Amino acid sequence: MGPGQWRVHARVERFIEPALLLILKDGSTHGYDLADSLAEMLPTERIDMGNLYRMLRALEAEEIVESEWRDDLPGRNRRTYRLTEHGESLLETWAEALSEANETITAFLDRYRDRRKT
Repeated sequence: MGPGQWRVHARVERFIEPALLLILKDGSTHGYDLADSLAEMLPTERIDMGNLYRMLRALEAEEIVESEWRDDLPGRNRRTYRLTEHGESLLETWAEALSEANETITAFLDRYRDRRKT
């Protein structure tokens, strides 16, 4: 491959987790609404429902989210998920870590742009 032919997909590993926590901070919701909100927030990511539910179960096992079956919503009974206090704390930690990563990325891009000018 020559110059300009490289393809790099910059990814923040596990970014779906803090995105999911941020969505749940707005209130409890069910899996399909979570998937729709994730798709809006992460348009380049493919949201697999099986993986989403596995992640939700894992987060629930760690007491980051909790769920309940609800029959008061339109349609059939649905399991809804909400953030716990532990989840709120984890979201804050994610926000701090992402802020630090953002500063690192910004410094890299600034230096790159400066080098291109010379």
